[in-house]
Amino acid sequence: MWAEKYRPKSLGEVIAQELAVKLLEDFIKNFKNQEKKAALIYSPSGTGKNSIVYTIAKEVDYGVIEFNASKLRDKEGIKSLLAPATQQHSLFGKGNIIFIDEADAFTGLDRGGLAAIISLIEGTKWPIVFAANNLWDKKLNELRRKVLQIPLNKLNYTDISSILRRICEREGLRVNTEICEAISIKARGDARAAINDLQSLAFLSKIEGKHISSLGERDKEESIFNALALIFKSKNAGESLGAFDNVNLPLDECLLWLDENLPLEYSGRDLEEAYKRLSKADIFRRRIIRRQHWRFLVYIAVLATAGITAAKTGERKKYVTYKRLSRLLKIWIAKQKNLRRKELAKKIGRATHS
Repeated sequence: MWAEKYRPKSLGEVIAQELAVKLLEDFIKNFKNQEKKAALIYSPSGTGKNSIVYTIAKEVDYGVIEFNASKLRDKEGIKSLLAPATQQHSLFGKGNIIFIDEADAFTGLDRGGLAAIISLIEGTKWPIVFAANNLWDKKLNELRRKVLQIPLNKLNYTDISSILRRICEREGLRVNTEICEAISIKARGDARAAINDLQSLAFLSKIEGKHISSLGERDKEESIFNALALIFKSKNAGESLGAFDNVNLPLDECLLWLDENLPLEYSGRDLEEAYKRLSKADIFRRRIIRRQHWRFLVYIAVLATAGITAAKTGERKKYVTYKRLSRLLKIWIAKQKNLRRKELAKKIGRATHS
Protein backbone atom coordinates (compact mmCIF):
# COMPACT_ATOMS: atom_id res chain seq x y z
CA MET A 1 0.00 0.00 0.00
CA TRP A 2 1.19 3.52 -0.79
CA ALA A 3 0.81 4.70 2.81
CA GLU A 4 3.54 2.23 3.75
CA LYS A 5 5.55 2.58 0.53
CA TYR A 6 5.87 6.35 0.96
CA ARG A 7 6.35 6.45 4.72
CA PRO A 8 9.14 8.99 5.53
CA LYS A 9 12.59 7.38 5.35
CA SER A 10 14.41 10.25 7.06
CA LEU A 11 13.64 13.09 9.45
CA GLY A 12 13.91 15.54 6.54
CA GLU A 13 10.84 13.91 4.95
CA VAL A 14 8.67 14.35 8.07
CA ILE A 15 6.36 17.30 7.43
CA ALA A 16 5.16 19.94 9.95
CA GLN A 17 6.40 18.14 13.10
CA GLU A 18 9.77 19.81 13.72
CA LEU A 19 9.21 20.51 17.44
CA ALA A 20 7.89 17.03 18.22
CA VAL A 21 10.81 15.44 16.36
CA LYS A 22 13.32 17.59 18.28
CA LEU A 23 11.76 16.75 21.68
CA LEU A 24 11.52 13.02 21.02
CA GLU A 25 14.99 12.79 19.49
CA ASP A 26 16.46 14.58 22.52
CA PHE A 27 14.53 12.26 24.88
CA ILE A 28 15.95 9.15 23.16
CA LYS A 29 19.52 10.39 22.71
CA ASN A 30 19.77 11.58 26.33
CA PHE A 31 17.63 8.84 27.83
CA LYS A 32 19.99 8.02 30.72
CA ASN A 33 19.76 11.60 31.98
CA GLN A 34 15.99 11.88 31.66
CA GLU A 35 13.85 12.21 34.76
CA LYS A 36 10.97 10.40 33.08
CA LYS A 37 11.79 7.11 31.37
CA ALA A 38 8.87 7.07 28.92
CA ALA A 39 7.41 9.53 26.43
CA LEU A 40 3.89 9.72 25.06
CA ILE A 41 3.37 11.24 21.62
CA TYR A 42 -0.23 12.12 20.84
CA SER A 43 -2.21 13.50 17.92
CA PRO A 44 -5.13 12.51 15.65
CA SER A 45 -4.67 9.60 13.23
CA GLY A 46 -2.48 10.01 10.18
CA THR A 47 -0.18 12.76 11.45
CA GLY A 48 3.02 10.68 11.54
CA LYS A 49 3.41 9.18 15.02
CA ASN A 50 4.74 5.84 13.81
CA SER A 51 6.86 7.45 11.11
CA ILE A 52 8.57 9.77 13.59
CA VAL A 53 9.47 6.90 15.93
CA TYR A 54 10.95 4.78 13.13
CA THR A 55 12.85 7.62 11.44
CA ILE A 56 14.38 8.73 14.75
CA ALA A 57 15.36 5.11 15.46
CA LYS A 58 17.10 4.99 12.09
CA GLU A 59 18.80 8.33 12.80
CA VAL A 60 20.27 7.17 16.15
CA ASP A 61 20.87 3.59 14.90
CA TYR A 62 18.45 1.95 17.34
CA GLY A 63 16.15 -1.00 16.83
CA VAL A 64 12.39 -0.71 17.40
CA ILE A 65 10.47 -3.31 19.40
CA GLU A 66 6.82 -2.56 18.70
CA PHE A 67 3.74 -3.65 20.64
CA ASN A 68 0.08 -2.80 20.20
CA ALA A 69 -1.58 -1.78 23.46
CA SER A 70 -4.70 -3.82 22.65
CA LYS A 71 -2.58 -7.01 22.96
CA LEU A 72 -1.35 -6.10 26.46
CA ARG A 73 -4.52 -6.98 28.33
CA ASP A 74 -3.38 -8.02 31.82
CA LYS A 75 -0.50 -8.20 34.26
CA GLU A 76 0.68 -11.62 33.08
CA GLY A 77 0.71 -10.61 29.43
CA ILE A 78 2.68 -7.48 30.23
CA LYS A 79 5.23 -9.45 32.26
CA SER A 80 5.70 -12.15 29.62
CA LEU A 81 5.73 -9.90 26.51
CA LEU A 82 6.76 -6.41 27.48
CA ALA A 83 9.06 -6.92 30.48
CA PRO A 84 11.80 -8.88 28.63
CA ALA A 85 11.96 -6.22 25.90
CA THR A 86 12.74 -3.47 28.41
CA GLN A 87 15.88 -5.32 29.57
CA GLN A 88 17.29 -7.17 26.57
CA HIS A 89 19.99 -6.03 24.14
CA SER A 90 19.57 -6.34 20.39
CA LEU A 91 21.50 -9.00 18.47
CA PHE A 92 23.91 -6.43 17.05
CA GLY A 93 24.54 -4.56 20.29
CA LYS A 94 22.45 -1.56 19.29
CA GLY A 95 20.04 0.22 21.58
CA ASN A 96 16.29 -0.30 21.41
CA ILE A 97 13.18 1.85 21.46
CA ILE A 98 10.18 0.11 23.05
CA PHE A 99 7.26 1.43 21.01
CA ILE A 100 3.71 0.85 22.31
CA ASP A 101 1.20 1.97 19.70
CA GLU A 102 -2.47 2.87 20.28
CA ALA A 103 -1.97 3.41 24.02
CA ASP A 104 -5.54 4.67 24.29
CA ALA A 105 -6.64 1.11 23.40
CA PHE A 106 -5.54 -0.39 26.73
CA THR A 107 -8.78 -2.38 26.67
CA GLY A 108 -9.62 -4.20 29.88
CA LEU A 109 -6.33 -3.26 31.53
CA ASP A 110 -6.85 -3.77 35.26
CA ARG A 111 -5.04 -1.93 38.04
CA GLY A 112 -2.55 -4.80 38.32
CA GLY A 113 -1.72 -4.39 34.64
CA LEU A 114 -1.36 -0.64 34.92
CA ALA A 115 0.87 -1.02 37.97
CA ALA A 116 3.01 -3.51 36.01
CA ILE A 117 3.45 -1.01 33.15
CA ILE A 118 4.41 1.81 35.54
CA SER A 119 6.89 -0.52 37.26
CA LEU A 120 8.46 -1.35 33.88
CA ILE A 121 8.75 2.34 33.03
CA GLU A 122 10.66 2.97 36.25
CA GLY A 123 13.08 0.05 35.66
CA THR A 124 13.53 0.03 31.88
CA LYS A 125 16.98 0.08 30.29
CA TRP A 126 15.62 1.51 27.05
CA PRO A 127 13.37 4.47 26.20
CA ILE A 128 9.68 3.59 26.06
CA VAL A 129 7.52 5.56 23.63
CA PHE A 130 3.73 5.39 23.77
CA ALA A 131 1.56 6.67 20.92
CA ALA A 132 -2.07 7.72 21.39
CA ASN A 133 -4.74 9.62 19.50
CA ASN A 134 -6.27 11.19 22.60
CA LEU A 135 -4.08 12.22 25.53
CA TRP A 136 -7.10 12.79 27.77
CA ASP A 137 -8.59 9.32 27.42
CA LYS A 138 -9.50 8.15 30.93
CA LYS A 139 -7.47 4.95 30.41
CA LEU A 140 -4.35 7.13 30.42
CA ASN A 141 -5.07 9.05 33.65
CA GLU A 142 -2.31 7.45 35.76
CA LEU A 143 0.08 6.95 32.84
CA ARG A 144 0.06 10.66 31.97
CA ARG A 145 1.88 11.55 35.19
CA LYS A 146 4.73 9.12 34.43
CA VAL A 147 5.58 10.17 30.88
CA LEU A 148 6.98 13.09 28.93
CA GLN A 149 4.04 14.40 26.89
CA ILE A 150 4.85 15.36 23.30
CA PRO A 151 2.04 16.72 21.09
CA LEU A 152 2.13 16.46 17.30
CA ASN A 153 0.57 19.11 15.07
CA LYS A 154 -2.57 18.34 13.14
CA LEU A 155 -1.65 18.50 9.46
CA ASN A 156 -3.36 21.15 7.34
CA TYR A 157 -4.52 20.49 3.82
CA THR A 158 -1.50 22.18 2.21
CA ASP A 159 0.88 19.84 4.08
CA ILE A 160 -1.07 16.80 2.92
CA SER A 161 -1.40 18.15 -0.63
CA SER A 162 2.39 18.44 -0.92
CA ILE A 163 2.69 14.76 0.13
CA LEU A 164 0.13 13.72 -2.50
CA ARG A 165 1.85 15.71 -5.27
CA ARG A 166 5.16 14.03 -4.45
CA ILE A 167 3.52 10.60 -4.65
CA CYS A 168 1.88 11.47 -7.97
CA GLU A 169 5.27 12.42 -9.40
CA ARG A 170 6.87 9.16 -8.27
CA GLU A 171 3.96 7.06 -9.54
CA GLY A 172 3.74 8.90 -12.84
CA LEU A 173 0.16 10.07 -12.22
CA ARG A 174 -1.18 13.15 -13.99
CA VAL A 175 -3.22 14.72 -11.21
CA ASN A 176 -3.58 18.50 -11.01
CA THR A 177 -3.02 20.53 -7.85
CA GLU A 178 -6.74 21.25 -7.35
CA ILE A 179 -7.53 17.51 -7.17
CA CYS A 180 -4.72 16.91 -4.64
CA GLU A 181 -6.04 19.78 -2.54
CA ALA A 182 -9.62 18.47 -2.71
CA ILE A 183 -8.51 15.01 -1.50
CA SER A 184 -6.45 16.69 1.25
CA ILE A 185 -9.41 18.75 2.47
CA LYS A 186 -11.61 15.64 2.59
CA ALA A 187 -9.01 13.84 4.71
CA ARG A 188 -9.37 16.36 7.58
CA GLY A 189 -5.75 16.26 8.67
CA ASP A 190 -5.24 12.51 8.17
CA ALA A 191 -2.35 12.06 5.70
CA ARG A 192 -2.66 8.26 5.65
CA ALA A 193 -6.36 8.51 4.74
CA ALA A 194 -5.56 10.98 1.96
CA ILE A 195 -2.90 8.66 0.52
CA ASN A 196 -5.35 5.73 0.66
CA ASP A 197 -7.97 7.88 -1.11
CA LEU A 198 -5.49 8.78 -3.84
CA GLN A 199 -4.50 5.14 -4.33
CA SER A 200 -8.14 4.06 -4.47
CA LEU A 201 -8.68 6.46 -7.41
CA ALA A 202 -5.35 5.92 -9.16
CA PHE A 203 -6.79 3.32 -11.55
CA LEU A 204 -8.84 6.03 -13.31
CA SER A 205 -7.42 7.53 -16.49
CA LYS A 206 -8.49 10.95 -15.20
CA ILE A 207 -9.52 11.85 -11.63
CA GLU A 208 -12.35 14.41 -11.62
CA GLY A 209 -14.28 16.36 -8.99
CA LYS A 210 -17.20 13.90 -9.02
CA HIS A 211 -14.85 11.12 -7.93
CA ILE A 212 -13.60 13.21 -5.00
CA SER A 213 -17.14 13.91 -3.79
CA SER A 214 -17.86 10.18 -3.75
CA LEU A 215 -15.11 9.63 -1.18
CA GLY A 216 -17.29 11.09 1.55
CA GLU A 217 -16.04 12.21 4.96
CA ARG A 218 -13.72 10.28 7.25
CA ASP A 219 -15.77 7.56 8.88
CA LYS A 220 -15.68 3.79 9.05
CA GLU A 221 -17.93 3.22 6.02
CA GLU A 222 -15.83 5.46 3.79
CA SER A 223 -12.74 3.62 5.00
CA ILE A 224 -14.27 0.30 3.93
CA PHE A 225 -15.09 1.83 0.52
CA ASN A 226 -11.41 2.74 0.08
CA ALA A 227 -10.36 -0.76 1.15
CA LEU A 228 -12.75 -2.33 -1.39
CA ALA A 229 -11.35 -0.11 -4.15
CA LEU A 230 -7.78 -1.16 -3.28
CA ILE A 231 -8.72 -4.85 -3.36
CA PHE A 232 -10.73 -4.71 -6.58
CA LYS A 233 -8.57 -2.23 -8.53
CA SER A 234 -4.98 -3.02 -7.49
CA LYS A 235 -2.71 -4.30 -10.25
CA ASN A 236 -1.03 -6.91 -8.06
CA ALA A 237 -1.91 -8.77 -4.88
CA GLY A 238 0.87 -7.23 -2.80
CA GLU A 239 -0.69 -3.76 -3.05
CA SER A 240 -3.94 -4.86 -1.41
CA LEU A 241 -2.55 -7.13 1.30
CA GLY A 242 -3.06 -4.62 4.13
CA ALA A 243 -6.31 -3.13 2.79
CA PHE A 244 -8.30 -3.81 5.96
CA ASP A 245 -5.56 -2.77 8.41
CA ASN A 246 -6.96 0.73 8.97
CA VAL A 247 -10.65 -0.10 8.63
CA ASN A 248 -12.58 0.40 11.86
CA LEU A 249 -14.72 -2.72 11.34
CA PRO A 250 -14.47 -6.37 12.47
CA LEU A 251 -12.97 -8.67 9.84
CA ASP A 252 -16.23 -10.68 9.76
CA GLU A 253 -18.09 -7.56 8.66
CA CYS A 254 -15.43 -6.78 6.03
CA LEU A 255 -16.13 -10.20 4.48
CA LEU A 256 -19.83 -9.26 4.21
CA TRP A 257 -18.88 -6.01 2.43
CA LEU A 258 -16.83 -8.02 -0.04
CA ASP A 259 -19.73 -10.41 -0.61
CA GLU A 260 -22.09 -7.48 -1.22
CA ASN A 261 -19.88 -5.72 -3.78
CA LEU A 262 -18.00 -8.49 -5.61
CA PRO A 263 -20.68 -8.84 -8.35
CA LEU A 264 -20.38 -5.10 -9.10
CA GLU A 265 -16.71 -5.47 -10.05
CA TYR A 266 -16.12 -9.05 -11.20
CA SER A 267 -18.00 -11.26 -13.62
CA GLY A 268 -17.74 -14.70 -15.22
CA ARG A 269 -14.75 -16.83 -14.19
CA ASP A 270 -13.20 -13.95 -12.24
CA LEU A 271 -16.30 -13.73 -10.04
CA GLU A 272 -16.35 -17.51 -9.57
CA GLU A 273 -12.68 -17.58 -8.54
CA ALA A 274 -13.11 -14.61 -6.19
CA TYR A 275 -16.06 -16.26 -4.43
CA LYS A 276 -14.04 -19.47 -4.03
CA ARG A 277 -11.38 -17.53 -2.15
CA LEU A 278 -13.95 -15.65 -0.09
CA SER A 279 -15.61 -18.94 0.86
CA LYS A 280 -12.24 -20.38 1.93
CA ALA A 281 -11.76 -17.32 4.14
CA ASP A 282 -15.17 -18.04 5.67
CA ILE A 283 -14.18 -21.67 6.32
CA PHE A 284 -11.13 -20.50 8.27
CA ARG A 285 -13.36 -18.05 10.16
CA ARG A 286 -15.62 -20.94 11.21
CA ARG A 287 -12.60 -22.99 12.30
CA ILE A 288 -11.53 -20.15 14.57
CA ILE A 289 -15.00 -20.05 16.15
CA ARG A 290 -15.12 -23.82 16.69
CA ARG A 291 -11.52 -24.57 17.65
CA GLN A 292 -10.18 -21.19 18.82
CA HIS A 293 -7.24 -21.50 16.40
CA TRP A 294 -6.56 -17.76 16.12
CA ARG A 295 -3.48 -18.31 13.96
CA PHE A 296 -5.93 -18.83 11.07
CA LEU A 297 -6.67 -15.09 11.11
CA VAL A 298 -3.71 -14.45 8.84
CA TYR A 299 -5.16 -16.85 6.22
CA ILE A 300 -8.49 -15.03 6.32
CA ALA A 301 -6.79 -11.66 5.81
CA VAL A 302 -4.67 -12.90 2.89
CA LEU A 303 -7.56 -14.67 1.12
CA ALA A 304 -9.93 -11.73 1.56
CA THR A 305 -7.48 -9.11 0.25
CA ALA A 306 -4.59 -10.35 -1.90
CA GLY A 307 -6.52 -13.51 -2.82
CA ILE A 308 -9.46 -11.62 -4.28
CA THR A 309 -7.15 -9.14 -6.05
CA ALA A 310 -5.30 -12.05 -7.68
CA ALA A 311 -8.58 -13.68 -8.78
CA LYS A 312 -9.12 -11.19 -11.61
CA THR A 313 -7.51 -11.67 -15.01
CA GLY A 314 -7.22 -7.99 -15.97
CA GLU A 315 -7.38 -4.43 -14.64
CA ARG A 316 -10.72 -2.97 -13.54
CA LYS A 317 -10.77 0.62 -14.77
CA LYS A 318 -14.53 1.22 -14.68
CA TYR A 319 -15.65 3.49 -11.85
CA VAL A 320 -18.10 1.68 -9.55
CA THR A 321 -20.20 3.11 -6.71
CA TYR A 322 -20.13 0.49 -3.97
CA LYS A 323 -23.28 -0.54 -2.11
CA ARG A 324 -23.60 -0.19 1.62
CA LEU A 325 -24.00 -3.40 3.57
CA SER A 326 -27.59 -4.65 3.33
CA ARG A 327 -27.37 -8.19 4.69
CA LEU A 328 -27.35 -7.19 8.38
CA LEU A 329 -30.35 -4.93 7.77
CA LYS A 330 -32.20 -7.77 5.99
CA ILE A 331 -31.48 -10.12 8.92
CA TRP A 332 -32.82 -7.51 11.37
CA ILE A 333 -36.00 -6.96 9.30
CA ALA A 334 -36.57 -10.73 9.08
CA LYS A 335 -36.16 -11.05 12.85
CA GLN A 336 -38.69 -8.26 13.44
CA LYS A 337 -41.19 -9.96 11.14
CA ASN A 338 -40.75 -13.26 12.97
CA LEU A 339 -40.84 -11.70 16.44
CA ARG A 340 -44.65 -11.79 16.76
CA ARG A 341 -44.74 -15.37 15.49
CA LYS A 342 -42.08 -16.45 18.02
CA GLU A 343 -43.93 -14.78 20.91
CA LEU A 344 -47.16 -16.56 19.97
CA ALA A 345 -45.28 -19.87 19.61
CA LYS A 346 -43.83 -19.46 23.13
CA LYS A 347 -47.29 -18.87 24.62
CA ILE A 348 -48.74 -21.90 22.79
CA GLY A 349 -45.75 -23.95 23.89
CA ARG A 350 -46.29 -23.07 27.55
CA ALA A 351 -50.02 -23.83 27.31
CA THR A 352 -49.49 -27.17 25.56
CA HIS A 353 -46.31 -28.12 27.48
CA SER A 354 -44.38 -28.47 24.19
